[in-house]
Amino acid sequence: MACLAAFSLRSPAPPKAPAAPKEYVITQYGASTDSTKLNTQAIQKVIDKASAAGGGTIVIPKGVYLSGALFFKPGTHLRLQAGAKLKGSDNIADYPLVPSRMEGQKLDYYAALVNATKVNGFTINGPGTIDGNGLNFWKRFWFYRDSMSKLGKYATNLEVHRPRLVFIWGSDNVAIKNVKLHNSGFWTTHLYQSNNVLIEGCDIRSPFRPVKAPSTDAIDIDVCRKVTVRNCYISVNDDGIAIKGGKGPTAQKLPENGPIEDVLIENCTFGEVHAALTCGSECIHANRITMRNCKMDNERPVLLFKMRPDTYQVYENITVDGITGKCGTIVTLSPWTQFFNMAGSTEKPFGTIRNITVSNVKVKCKQFAVLNGNPTDKVSNITFKNVDATADQAAFPNKYPDIKFQNVTLNGTPLTAATQTAPAATPLKPD
Repeated sequence: MACLAAFSLRSPAPPKAPAAPKEYVITQYGASTDSTKLNTQAIQKVIDKASAAGGGTIVIPKGVYLSGALFFKPGTHLRLQAGAKLKGSDNIADYPLVPSRMEGQKLDYYAALVNATKVNGFTINGPGTIDGNGLNFWKRFWFYRDSMSKLGKYATNLEVHRPRLVFIWGSDNVAIKNVKLHNSGFWTTHLYQSNNVLIEGCDIRSPFRPVKAPSTDAIDIDVCRKVTVRNCYISVNDDGIAIKGGKGPTAQKLPENGPIEDVLIENCTFGEVHAALTCGSECIHANRITMRNCKMDNERPVLLFKMRPDTYQVYENITVDGITGKCGTIVTLSPWTQFFNMAGSTEKPFGTIRNITVSNVKVKCKQFAVLNGNPTDKVSNITFKNVDATADQAAFPNKYPDIKFQNVTLNGTPLTAATQTAPAATPLKPD
């Protein structure tokens, strides 16, 4: 017994909590409080110093700090204090051309304002602002596109060089919380080949007026797994949350492409957007996507399927539940031919949509739905359950027999599962 008592007294002490990452306040390392002075080099030196020392949090204090592309390294984090604004340069020369990913393609493109590649555990915290200062990029885009239109030509998004706001590539266990992400020159938040990502409590915006901010998707989820978007406000001049992953007739064969799985969007409010949740326009496989308990305040689709006739697509096991407010349609499923390119292939791509559930919805809309994809698309098992919709246009197009309605009313009249032809409400054209 004496031996046992002695042994119990030598039980190990509980482990100590890990120390908080060291903080590096940029103004203490040469960053200027002059909002007109470019701070790229000074801030990058702080990031490099923190990483070399084993990691730390780069702190942006109150004030406006102009910068070009910043590259975060292993062990580093970003925090923006109240009143802090990291403001992007509007000169594309301040964003180097680097190996990247854009519009479902592997290519060299201009770095984002905030970049993190292979930085597991990377975090961005507010309550400050990352502002892309995109006005001059938007103006150049519209000037170029108008110039091409006068020549009878069509301009693509990539022809006017613009930076994204945040690009995270190959990084797992990432959190972006309580930060304002505003006025991006191009896509706002692009996640690529990254898993277990949380975006929470963020305010993500770009304007529709007086100058539209083209292609400023709030969150692009591209070849990722386990992504949660929670308690965010989103209003951008393009898609709110876009599920991506590759495009083209052989996209499913390329190693840089892949599925998007296990995405949860909850308790978010969508102001003006082109659609709240979009599958496409470059996506080969989306599986287990859930949007729940969200409020709409716009005239665009809640759920949009962009069906590319040049890409094999599978969209399956998608749930939309607990939606309220004002929208354009609850679901739009239609062809998407923007930048169509078969690249000389003789393939005959088609889309597969199956196991889609829309439930517990109470909205005022322009039109209940548009269910009218490409001729070869295979659509099955779409269920609307417990839906109460008031629509400006009662009839809606549906050419698929495997659509189920359970306790669904449109303008006070019960809906039954029946294909019907009807004109679609005129959609806004994509930027």
